[in-house]
Amino acid sequence: MLKNSHGKPGQHRERHTMKSEHIPKATIGRLAVYIQVLENLLRDGTEVISSEKLASACSVNSSQIRKDLAYFGEFGVRGVGYYVQELITSIKHSLGIDRVWNCALIGVGNLGTALLRHHDFEQRGFVIKAAFDCDPDKIGKELEGMEIVCPTHLKNQAKERGIELGIITTPPDRAQRAANHLVDAGIKGIVNYAPARINVPPHIPVEYVDFFDHLYSLAFQVTLGNFEG
Repeated sequence: MLKNSHGKPGQHRERHTMKSEHIPKATIGRLAVYIQVLENLLRDGTEVISSEKLASACSVNSSQIRKDLAYFGEFGVRGVGYYVQELITSIKHSLGIDRVWNCALIGVGNLGTALLRHHDFEQRGFVIKAAFDCDPDKIGKELEGMEIVCPTHLKNQAKERGIELGIITTPPDRAQRAANHLVDAGIKGIVNYAPARINVPPHIPVEYVDFFDHLYSLAFQVTLGNFEG
């Protein structure tokens, strides 16, 4: 294991400098899992954990964890393990999620409403500052202390509220229109829950969250297991 920032004899300070800008997307996904697992461990009172136990909790091997963390520097203490709080702080800093990100949500249907009521967003630093919908029956109503606004006002709202990220939860046929509003408003990144692909400029990253992709994958794995069994 590697070295930690505790000022103990014979130990050097952690280095958190990013070693490469070309970090695999799979690594970023695993780091997000590591944070969730580490935060749960911290809540349960775990202050130090070995790479083997952390790997087991994250369903990966310990060499994979060390490889993933190596993109950002050196972590851990030989013969001791990782200090949970310090590792959480370091990963969040490396991923740029140790600050608040203001978000706009477009599409206040069942899914959008559920996300607005999901308070873990704010606890993890992603604050939904405004909600938009093109349905005249929804515009002007309040939900979770926010007035639902027509997306044509998104550009002004984004500027006033410092909104950087967009969340699309519209029906599939309205996803591109929602994306256009977000792009026009200067949004820097989009999470798209709508089961539709969207076209945006290359400098705007898009993450797709399609539940059917996961269900198809799961059904295939179960089917394959039945054949192999």
